[in-house]
This record gives sequence, structure tokens and C-alpha cells, in this order.
Amino acid sequence: MNLLEIVKRRAASVPVVDSADVVVVGGGPAGIAAAVSAARNGASVVLLERYAYLGGLATGGMVLVLDDMHNQTEISVRGLAMEIIDRMHSRGLCVYPPESDRRDSVRGTAEICRKWSRWGVCDFHVNYRPHPVVFAAAFDPDGFKQASLDMVGEAGVRLRLHSWFQSAIVEDGRATGVIVESKQGPQAIRGKVVIDATGDLDVAASAGAPFSDGSFIVTTVSRIGGVDTDLAEKFQFEEPDKFFKLEREAKKIIRGCWDYWWLKTPLPGIVWCNCPHMIGFDGLKVEDLTAAEFEGRRRMQALLEFARQRVPGFEKAYFVDFAPQTGVRQTRLLEGEYVVTKQDVLERIHFPDSVCRGRDYYTPYRALVPKQVDQLLVAGRHYSATSQAQKLSREIPPCMAMGEATGIAAVLALEAGITVRDVDAEAIQRQMRAQGADPGDKPAANAQFLEAA
Repeated sequence: MNLLEIVKRRAASVPVVDSADVVVVGGGPAGIAAAVSAARNGASVVLLERYAYLGGLATGGMVLVLDDMHNQTEISVRGLAMEIIDRMHSRGLCVYPPESDRRDSVRGTAEICRKWSRWGVCDFHVNYRPHPVVFAAAFDPDGFKQASLDMVGEAGVRLRLHSWFQSAIVEDGRATGVIVESKQGPQAIRGKVVIDATGDLDVAASAGAPFSDGSFIVTTVSRIGGVDTDLAEKFQFEEPDKFFKLEREAKKIIRGCWDYWWLKTPLPGIVWCNCPHMIGFDGLKVEDLTAAEFEGRRRMQALLEFARQRVPGFEKAYFVDFAPQTGVRQTRLLEGEYVVTKQDVLERIHFPDSVCRGRDYYTPYRALVPKQVDQLLVAGRHYSATSQAQKLSREIPPCMAMGEATGIAAVLALEAGITVRDVDAEAIQRQMRAQGADPGDKPAANAQFLEAA
């Protein structure tokens, strides 16, 4: 679209409404972890979020399985990610397989596979079936919201919801705060360290840090109620030929989804649909995001009509809700002090400055540090990686680990009077372990001991 007209905006003074040691922009999983981690380590923290709730794509985007946190034989993401799982589990709003059920289903039993397959807690990365049951957690979005509020409140984080990021404040090459838009107009928040947890690299891009553009599928996630999941699963396992025939028809309607188009949730009779996968939409463009809502709902309405008529267990199904946030997986990507490659992820390259782990890959501290701008860190799916690498390493638990590491790094920099760029990665690793996280400083047996430049 060509711009035919430009409207000049009147320059205005912006009031500073708060200041803190650390300002975290974005209240998704990475931002929550960054804010709580920094606050628990003694910093004053302001957390900014544009919506009326915390959790980002975990809650507003309804990505209702926490995975990519198990490395064949061990849980590889711990710390704050495990804490939020435990908090939800204690309220009956999170389900995960006990250790006795986590096994390679080739060596396991048909009963174990049947028990867990519809919870989404299997390793979908292996090239054989049935997939192994691993540690992953299916959860309720409101359970995640409440656990997040509890953790932020208990840590003493000053939370400001309804605050939409507008621009970074950069002075003498340092990030010194941000300006947000609100119902009260523009507001400024000062910080000694700023952490960009926006998911789209909004802060770092505004500050002038180098980045690349990426794109991937988008999704309008939904939940369906009134489902007899016992009957639906019985049909799947006891009439496989009919089941696979109907699955093929359903997937023609969806036109893009994972292995299963529906999975169970902790709420009885309510399933979630992490589909349709839609290509060709730019997660930074208003027009594309709007069009994706229309297209996603159109496909899912057709799917629901099909399921009611044809799929056992879905005869009385209805939509509970559609996610208020579009499921955007990739937009801007930081070009930081190190750019993680697809080979780094696939070959399990271990870095001496690893500060967090995913399933079986490692993230160096340098990939969280922007070039050209000081006192700014990045945590989340917009970290420094190539587009292909990010597609393999963007899940929620590893992003929470990034947030936890950046919160520690910010405090270490402030205590030492240095820039975040100069923080010793070994100090971050030690503190990560002290608070129950796994920074990846001790590589797993399957890691490649190759030091990337």
C-alpha cells in the first residue's frame, strides 16, 4: 500500500511515571521470568504489558502445552518454568506424565501411549511412531495467568498492564527507558537496564539494534467444549481405519495443523485446537493480522460443523473461545553478538557461555545481547538466531529460561557497575543453578563439544 498522505504528529512532553533498576517490556513467559528473576535477586523492577493479563502466547495465544524441556532422559528446563508448572499443578490446572510413564513408546506399552497421546506430552521430534512420552505439561490458560500474577506480586515487581510499547529511550548509546501508550496518553518509564521480552523485538528495533526479518505460520487458536473425549479416544484406538479416514478429511478443511488437531486440557470436556496453520501473513502488519482472524475462524467453523456430523464424541461440541492473541511465531529476529544457526540447534552445539537450555540445544549469553546498544537485553522467541534455527528453538519453556538468565545478568551488571555486555557468563551460570535452573553449563552426553566462534 502506498502512503498518499502523511499526518504530522505534534511533539509533546512525556511524563516519567516510574523508574526502576530493571524495566521489562512484555509480560509473556520470558518477560515474567525476567522480571521475577531480577526482583528476587534484589533489583527494583517494572514490568510492562499491553494486555489486561500476563502470559502472552501461553495465555492470550492459548499455546496450552509447555514442551521442549526434556532431553531424552532428563528435564532440561527447570527454574521458573518448573515453578509455574508446579503452581498450576497444585491447583489441578496442569497435567503432566509421572516419571513412571515417561518412556520410549517403542519399548513401552500401548496403554501408556493411549493414556498420554491426546495430552500433547510426547516427543514429536523423533522420526518414528508412536512417539515417546516425555516430560511436558498441558495447562489451563487462566491457571497460568493467576500463577504469573502470584509470582510477580510475591517478588515485588511493579506491574503496569494496559501499557503498549511505543519507543525506546536511548541516550549516549545506552537504553535508559521506554515510552508506552496508555489511556492516559504517552508515559515514560526509566530504567538502568531494559529487557526486551516483546516477542517481536519491538524495543531493540526501536533502539537501533541490528535485526533480520523472519516469518512463519500464524494460528488463531481455539477451544472447543462439549466433547466426550473418552468416546473420541476410543474411536481413535479401536477403529483406526475409520479414524484416519476422518482425520484426512478434517485436515483438508484445516489446511495446516500438527499431528493432532485437538488435544485435551485439564478442564473436562474442553479441548484445544492449535490450528489452522496459515502462511503468507506478516505478524507485524495490521492488515495481515486482521485477515488472519477472518481466515482462521472461517476454517475452524467449517471444521466444527464437520466434527459435529462425523467425529464420534463431537456431536454436541461448541466453541468455548478463540484466543485473544493471534498465534504469531516469528517476526523480527535480533542479530546479536552471536547468531545461533540451525546447525547449532540440530547438532547440539555446546557453548562455553551457555546460560539456558532447550530440549537438547544450548543458548549462549551472546545471543541475548544486542550490538550497538548498551544496557539492553533480549529474551524470548526474538533472540539472536537465524530464521531456521528459531523455528526449532522458540518454545515457551526455553524462552522462560532466557528470561530468567537475563534477569540475573541485569542484576550482576548493576551490582558490578558494568554494562550487561560485559557480564561474566560463568556468574550467570552459577546463579541460575543456585535458583534451581539449568544454564546448560554442564553439557548432556549427546552434546557436541565444539566451541562456536
